[in-house]
This record gives sequence, C-alpha cells and structure tokens, in this order.
Amino acid sequence: MTEDDLIARYFVPIAGPAALGLKDDTALYAPPAGQELVLTVDALVAGVHFFPDDPPQTIARKALRVNISDLAAKGSEPQGFLLTLALPHGTDAAWLERFAGALGEDAKTYRCPLMGGDTVSTPGPLMISITVLGCVPAGSMVKRTGAETGDILFVSGTIGDAALGLLVHGKSPPAWVDRLSGPHRDFLIARYLEPQPRLALAPLVRACANGAMDVSDGLAGDLTKMMHASGVAARVDLARVPFSDAAKAVIADAAAFDSAVTGGDDYEILCAVPPSHALVFEQLALKDGVAVTRIGEVVEGAAGTATFIGADGKPHTFARGSYSHF
Repeated sequence: MTEDDLIARYFVPIAGPAALGLKDDTALYAPPAGQELVLTVDALVAGVHFFPDDPPQTIARKALRVNISDLAAKGSEPQGFLLTLALPHGTDAAWLERFAGALGEDAKTYRCPLMGGDTVSTPGPLMISITVLGCVPAGSMVKRTGAETGDILFVSGTIGDAALGLLVHGKSPPAWVDRLSGPHRDFLIARYLEPQPRLALAPLVRACANGAMDVSDGLAGDLTKMMHASGVAARVDLARVPFSDAAKAVIADAAAFDSAVTGGDDYEILCAVPPSHALVFEQLALKDGVAVTRIGEVVEGAAGTATFIGADGKPHTFARGSYSHF
C-alpha cells in the first residue's frame, strides 16, 4: 500500500483533534490556559530496545509508555504524541494492525492521542520514535536539579524486574534463571516488555517532590545523575530497595543483584521529598494504588556521589553504574 493508504488505514483512527485528520504536515494544538508544555522524546530500535521478534503489541506499548514515564516524573499530564515509524521492507499488514491497535488502546488509556508524525521505509531495523507533549501548571514542573540536602529518597514500585526480565527473555539466559518458577519468569519478562508508567503519581510528585526523574538506565546510575544535576550527594540503604517476589528469588546471586540495581528499563519514579512532605507522599501514593519506598536520603558531599550501603553495613560497589548506549 502507499504511505497515504497506510496512514489512513492504521493511524487516522487513533488520531486526536490536534492531528487535523492527519491530512496536513503539522498538528495544531493550543495548551490550556495557565499551563506550560513539557516535551520528551525516546527512540526505540529493534535489537537494542526490544527483540525484533517481540509481539508488535508490546513494542507499541513500550514505545509510548517510556515517554509517559518521563512526563510522570516531571509531574506532567500527557496531551498527545507525535510518531515517527521507520518500517523495514516487507512489514506486513497483520503486524501493522496489531501495532496500531495496541498503540491506540494505550493512547486512550493514558489520554494521549496521536497528533501526527511520519512513516518511512528502511532497509535497516525497525525504529520507532515518539515525542510526547505534556502540560503542567506554569512554574510547577519538577526538575532533576531540585534535590536538596536532607530530602528523603523514594522510588515507586519495585526495582530491577525489567533488567532481570531481559536476561530471562534473552538468547543466553544466566544459570540463576533455572531457579525461577514459571509465573516468576512470566512476571519478569512482562515487566521488560511492557513498562507501567506511574502516571498516577504525577500530581503527587508535583505537590511534594523537590526533584525527580524516571529510572530508565538503572537505579544506581540514574540516582547518580540526579545527584550530579542537583549538586548534592546521596546515601542509599540497599536493604530498603524494593524488590518483587520474582526478583527476590534470584538476587542472592551477586550478578543478578547487581543487574537488578544497575540495569535499565524500570520506568519507576525516583524522587527527593522534603521530610515535611514524606508521610503525606507515602499515604497519598498508596491511596492512588502505587507503593513508594524510602531508600535513603540526600546528603552533603561531592556532587554526583552516591554511597550504597549493603546489608553488612559496608559500602557496596558496582562493576558498572548504569546502562549506557555508548
């Protein structure tokens, strides 16, 4: 089919009013009065961010949700998204049907309609780039530069599931995978394939946190990034880091433990909350169905220094700080 046919068949049905029926080269969007735009973009490449034979539904959901996660950590609410889709030669209609269907479902779930984009053909691997537009009340976006000495460090959900899920899902799983039950394997793989952005926390992050970011490249590395940006240091009690039952089944293995704390794709929220707001933050988060856990505190020290204390009370070092593309 032609590019116009492809757009009309698969993407016009999931487009919002700003897309103008996908008949123009641009979208037209007016932010609500008193709001500022928050923009984020992520590119996903087959063989790097997902396996080429992963189901198109999970690829679509991951592509949108990783961006929604960025907005949630800024205290922002999604408004819509732009999609760039580079399709390998020979991509069939059945694949596109499933991809667009799942993308449309998530667009509805997260109130984030398609606004526009571009589709191209490529001799290389599948590539998806999504730019999401969000809004916050003027002056209220929570930056990663705002953490202050004395703040309590929180993370949402559980840490390391996706990084372990990637290892389980891969072609050469490590020996500890044999200790996992079937349900635990499925849980970890699902956490890798389909992130769960903590959008319910966006208003609480905006109201309570001094600084925040989402954990996409591993807790240890992303915490260091936030401390560096804020010009402060951190102390984390590793015994307090929240792990799922599936992760607990294998993190007695030192390599699995380090993968859980330094591996990517958690898409949980890491935030620095002043002590005066900490209890309210915990209570309201739980009321909204998202567990948050105190893992440490912001302390004085060299910018970007993060000290991780193990169960033995001694500092723990990691072979690598976080996932890196380069």
